[in-house]
Amino acid sequence: MAAPMFKVNAHRYDPYRTFMFQVVIDGNPVAGLKKMSILKKSTEAVKWRTAGDPAHERVLPGGTSYEPITLEQGLTHDTVFEDWANLVNNIQGNAAMSLKEYRKDIILNVLNLQGEVAISYRVYRAWVSEFQALPEFDAGTMNAVGIQTITIQHEGWERDEGVSEPTES
Repeated sequence: MAAPMFKVNAHRYDPYRTFMFQVVIDGNPVAGLKKMSILKKSTEAVKWRTAGDPAHERVLPGGTSYEPITLEQGLTHDTVFEDWANLVNNIQGNAAMSLKEYRKDIILNVLNLQGEVAISYRVYRAWVSEFQALPEFDAGTMNAVGIQTITIQHEGWERDEGVSEPTES
């Protein structure tokens, strides 16, 4: 028999599901969140050769870049995406951006099936680079749900080690 993967819940063998997640912006969970893109970083490989050793190529880690995160929210009266996007380029007045508040640290939570936070990541200095306010409308599709989308750029993320595995019943 295989050893359990979970320290607190020795009865558990299954990994966490991808439909149980939460994004927290300004301390509030985003309502009606449908989808989030992957959390990914890449480190550039720098190749070099040592003088006198032309046969061996060495590889060093270079700079790290972080993929943008895309969030999709069902179309509601919640204006969290639009309000944040307007901080980057406000159409009111002189179209200046809010240098004080346009960058935000956000929290990404993975929940267990009981709705408790199991894994948490902090994303640092995120800002909205793309905002889709309305979807394409089509009177011929009665069962479609309207989706708003934002793409956020950020300067990195790390796992919140303060979040421990919840005890499941």
